[in-house]
Amino acid sequence: MRALRFHGERKLLIEDVPEPGPPGPGEVLVRTAAAGVCHSDLHFVEGKYIYPTPAVLGHESAGVVEAVGPDVTYVRPGDHVITCLSQFCGECEFCLSGRPYLCGGETTRRAADAPSRLTIGGQACHQFANLSSFAEQMLVHEHALVKVTKDIPLDRAALIGCGVTTGLGAVFRTARVEVGQTVAIVGCGGIGLNAVQGAYIAGANRIIAVDRVATKLKMAEQFGATDLVDASSGDAVAKVMELTGGLGVDHAFEAIGLKATAEQCFAMLKRGGTATVIGMIPMGAIIELPGPDFLREKRIQGCVMGSNRFRVDMPRYVEMYLQGRLKLDELVSARIPLEEVNQSFDTMRAGEIARSVIVFDDAGLSTLPA
Repeated sequence: MRALRFHGERKLLIEDVPEPGPPGPGEVLVRTAAAGVCHSDLHFVEGKYIYPTPAVLGHESAGVVEAVGPDVTYVRPGDHVITCLSQFCGECEFCLSGRPYLCGGETTRRAADAPSRLTIGGQACHQFANLSSFAEQMLVHEHALVKVTKDIPLDRAALIGCGVTTGLGAVFRTARVEVGQTVAIVGCGGIGLNAVQGAYIAGANRIIAVDRVATKLKMAEQFGATDLVDASSGDAVAKVMELTGGLGVDHAFEAIGLKATAEQCFAMLKRGGTATVIGMIPMGAIIELPGPDFLREKRIQGCVMGSNRFRVDMPRYVEMYLQGRLKLDELVSARIPLEEVNQSFDTMRAGEIARSVIVFDDAGLSTLPA
């Protein structure tokens, strides 16, 4: 099968790799139909986060079940599925306390002495996020999948696997934005746009989109932003404070992954406000905040994958899309073959797109657009 293999030091190559072996106990073989190109993948390519190599990247995907292993009861061949990196064991403290997104998922992986799910030349190839969706097939644990209706095109469904769930979940689950509150979203890429439409769906009264790229701000307006702040032409914090009459916002969401913008989000808050960091702050970065602000009950918190309960959340998001209440079509900036991933990363670095989606030529799905 074709796969995009990461060799380290920004080296990505399309290679023919052996197809995954038959699924073992609890495992499912999925034919990948579509995979979103996410900024998280780029972080690892650029070395901002470290992952062992060689590896096949990709984690935002959807496909069709081809085969299931022993003990699999949740899906069967022919089912349409979305993948999620928040694999859950169902037995640990986090799973049992309603926080499966924090599960380490150790029991969903193969034992250290078992054959690797991915191999090249007889040697193990690392499986990124236990998924590796930049390949024509994925061999994963059934707890990495959610079954969805065949009514949703799989290139749109793939986006729900990370960007949509992270952005919406940050608003709905992590921050719990309430009707009538004021929200600022700093960074209007794929995740930021979903935070914007999440705030709109949640009933936020004021939704302030902040970015340096005019095209992204225009998209944010289409997704529900009530106010636009061009961060390239002045102090973004001062502009947000001016828009709110000097009060600040109830919630600020950082959707880029930078020390400076995380600090700006905290500075935008009103008394009692909460800043939620969605973006992946680079390793080694230290966020600095003014101590007296904590006496005003300002808060800052992290967010992983929108604090999701993905087998509950994702089917709901699919239904919202089918009802016309959730924008997915507008998120797709380009549909590309696997061979164009490097160009997609270059475009992403320039900040020009929401999402490129890899569509595999041999997926054979009538639900995919021509």
